Amino acid sequence: MTSPSAGTDRQWLKITFLCPTVLLEAAGDLLAVLSGTGVEESPPTADGATVSGFFELHGAGGEHPPERAEAVVSLVEARMAELFALYRQEPVRATHTLLADEDWATSWQQYFKPFAIVPGLVIKPSWELYTPAPGERVIEMDPGMAFGTGQHASTRLALELITARLERSPCARALDVGTGTGILAMAAALFGCAQVVAVDNDPDAVTVARQNVAHNRLAAHIDLGTTPVAEIGGRFQLVAANIVHDVLVDMAPKLTRLSAPGASLVLAGILSGEQEAHLAQVYTALGCRILDRRYRDEWVALELLRA
Repeated sequence: MTSPSAGTDRQWLKITFLCPTVLLEAAGDLLAVLSGTGVEESPPTADGATVSGFFELHGAGGEHPPERAEAVVSLVEARMAELFALYRQEPVRATHTLLADEDWATSWQQYFKPFAIVPGLVIKPSWELYTPAPGERVIEMDPGMAFGTGQHASTRLALELITARLERSPCARALDVGTGTGILAMAAALFGCAQVVAVDNDPDAVTVARQNVAHNRLAAHIDLGTTPVAEIGGRFQLVAANIVHDVLVDMAPKLTRLSAPGASLVLAGILSGEQEAHLAQVYTALGCRILDRRYRDEWVALELLRA
């Protein structure tokens, strides 16, 4: 992430909307990919939380900031409408504000410190120094690169299951479907997986993931792209997907086909209760059995064994 210098006359566009709790991670991730800067989220309430993205107004093509702002707001509202439709939610119209530069882009950095997302794995921003303990792995990611730096429950749960699986036994090939920022793929590589294939249907997300992977010197171990799951070949000892319930159901035959006998499937982005029970039923019918379940807040992640 690049931060503007204080004292410039650049302007920023702040786009804010109310987001249901179930959509917070996905909406924040999308906002961060679209903006390339920080995402701000209010404390959740029963109605959800307000999520804000910040967009630098370059004035491309001779546009003035207000004209550019209208184009950006329209783009964000259209992309959010697509995302909300996946969750069968009605999108809320965004509000927006023009801001002066005033070095806002670095003022929030004091609140983002290195943290252990799971035992043995630390996420740190680029501006913080951190000396890892013996055996500790570190992923360097700035929150502006995308929302999926591990704050959300479903990301943490998926990482718990992935790292526990890789500590039990080695893995030659892993697959990360819906990679987003690439955090699950990077964790798999750091915990000993020799080769990781990571895919996402959003080219912007893949661009961000490539930047993160290269920055962490893991490009030799992670193959990133937009290849549809149906076109991926071979078998994997570990398959991970942190997406949403409906997509995980639709993909069930494909994900089980890509899993080698004895492979682990790590599925996250699932609400505990009805979604959890339905997903377990779908994958059990395809020859899987549940090895582990991890819960946090209203979320659950499942590890299934492929027969």
